[in-house]
Amino acid sequence: MTTFQDARAFLLKHRTDYDAAVKGFRWPDPVPFNWALDWFDELGRNPDSRDRAALWIVDAASNSETRLSFAELSRRSNQVANLLRAQGLQRGDHLLLLLGNVVPLWETMLAAMKLGVVVIPATTLLTADELRDRLDRGRAKAVVATQDQVAKFKGLGGAKLVRIVVGATQQQEGWLPFEEAAKASEAFTPDGPTNADDPMLLYFTSGTTAKPKLVRHSQRSYPVGHLSTMYWIGLQPGDIHLNISSPGWAKHAWSCFFAPWNAGATIFIANQPRFEAKGLLSIIGRCGVTTLCAPPTVWRMFIQEDLASFKVSLREVCGAGEPLNPEIIDQVKSAWGLTIRDGYGQTETTALAGNSPGQKVKVGSMGRPLPGYRVQVTDNDGHAAKEGEVTLLLGADRPAGLMQGYQGDDGNLKGTDGDIYRSGDVVFTDEEGYLTFVGRTDDVFKSSDYRISPFELESVLLEHDAVAEAAVVPSPDPIRLAIPKAYVLLVSGVERTPETALSIFKHLHTRLAPFKRIRKLELVTELPKTISGKIRRVQLRRLEHDDNRDDALRGAEFREEEFPELQRLRSSGSES
Repeated sequence: MTTFQDARAFLLKHRTDYDAAVKGFRWPDPVPFNWALDWFDELGRNPDSRDRAALWIVDAASNSETRLSFAELSRRSNQVANLLRAQGLQRGDHLLLLLGNVVPLWETMLAAMKLGVVVIPATTLLTADELRDRLDRGRAKAVVATQDQVAKFKGLGGAKLVRIVVGATQQQEGWLPFEEAAKASEAFTPDGPTNADDPMLLYFTSGTTAKPKLVRHSQRSYPVGHLSTMYWIGLQPGDIHLNISSPGWAKHAWSCFFAPWNAGATIFIANQPRFEAKGLLSIIGRCGVTTLCAPPTVWRMFIQEDLASFKVSLREVCGAGEPLNPEIIDQVKSAWGLTIRDGYGQTETTALAGNSPGQKVKVGSMGRPLPGYRVQVTDNDGHAAKEGEVTLLLGADRPAGLMQGYQGDDGNLKGTDGDIYRSGDVVFTDEEGYLTFVGRTDDVFKSSDYRISPFELESVLLEHDAVAEAAVVPSPDPIRLAIPKAYVLLVSGVERTPETALSIFKHLHTRLAPFKRIRKLELVTELPKTISGKIRRVQLRRLEHDDNRDDALRGAEFREEEFPELQRLRSSGSES
């Protein structure tokens, strides 16, 4: 039988030997296993790890730090579990977690797992209406929130909702202070064994294309499944790991919870009132952070600084969320001698592909399938293809890190009940098995019978000095069916003028083949985004389809044919 400890040890042993790891890795058997009780608490008892910092939070505003060892967090989470139990919460109940990067977030997550309570992670940016949706469709019996969130719950949840407030400076009517947990026993006894398929997490997707779906994970899928994420990041016992991600989203659970603690590493958090690249880089150097994962937006801000002037202890650097642009990878390597390794996964999975440590990194590729994942790239008919949708084999090959399914309003699960799981993401695979992101199945479009990847065109746009962000969508065209159009947010200080548009068009002419060229630019003051910060291309597609010029998102539109200089470039053959 393969245990969690066996699987973890195997991946650590073959940390830089991809072929051996893929060939020999076996997911732990789906036996009763409670990660918080059977693994985390063991770290809190083991002499080699019990006094090591499990969580280290640096608060830039107050210049204060909090460090808690594995032993301390083990005891404190027991107290929180006993507090929740005293409020009537039991196995299978749902709890809405509405906290920022504060210690009670990690205490509550551990406590809920020990108790068997299903956590609904949520961002503190949610509106009252969005919270109502979480409470209703998520069937929440309890909520743990900070004081600044309390007002949003007026009229929500009903009298039976258990309400627990963190850090209240005064009594909040109907709310129990989280700090009461300190009075509870440090000893916790579970109600019984935890089964592998017991539900543990219920995520609301970011809703880039539609109403958020409910993604349900089990006591096995995320705790055990994130062994693949540990392997991709390259985490080792004793590492100090910083992942830049907001609570409430799956990536926070990936790399601010399960993957580091699977390795026995320290989770490092740097709280800033407002993100500031220079200050964060200084903290990374001062505190000896060894592994770093950040989204492309953060890496773009980092490279605006003189990276070489920051003395860091980093060994591994990763990017996730969206594929990285080559210029970012080149600049970081030049400054630090480190290659950012891209990885890929979804809320529905753990890391399923990535550039793992010690392997050849192909710039622009998100790497190869990680140990434990059998990935197939298939066309619309389900046949193997060089370019197609990422699919996962189910049945005997089902990866431990795949969700249980999408939970419907009736409580039933869908999406993983067939022979394969369809990710909705389109990739290109080369002869060595490396995957390159093309786009979402609902984002890729055709123009003059050519397939157009918005990401590829957006990457070229971002190379222009005036472009801060960009989103490419199809714009209806009577001859070509559709033509590529870009909605562009400019960097501060650049005007939305014809001169700016012409400069961007010229840049595109030198970098894109004619069939891919962007034919329209709309210079805007904002781009529509989900609450997690992802651009809602679907909203821009709708604007184009409806030809709605009155929407507040509209900006200054410029067409390629308006500029004679571009016509001369075309006729001279210098557009390449």
